[in-house]
Amino acid sequence: MLIHIANEDPVMGEVDQLPGLTDTNLLVKNPRRRDGKDLPNLMSNVAQVIWPVSRVSFIEIVPGEGEEQIIGFVRE
Repeated sequence: MLIHIANEDPVMGEVDQLPGLTDTNLLVKNPRRRDGKDLPNLMSNVAQVIWPVSRVSFIEIVPGEGEEQIIGFVRE
C-alpha cells in the first residue's frame, strides 16, 4: 500500500488490515520510499512505524508481488 502523509513524500508499506472508522493509529510494517530505499527520517533498522490517522491524507492499495493481475480480452 502507498500511504500519503500530509506534507511528506508517500510511503510504501504493509499492513495487516486497513484502518477502521474508529481507528486513530495506522501500524505500517517495512516502511520505505516508493523506490524501495530507506526513509530518510527513520533509522535504517526500523521494522514498524505507527502513524496517527489524522496525518494520513489518503491510502492507495497496490497489488502485491504475490497477487497476479489478470488481464484478458473477450472476443465475440
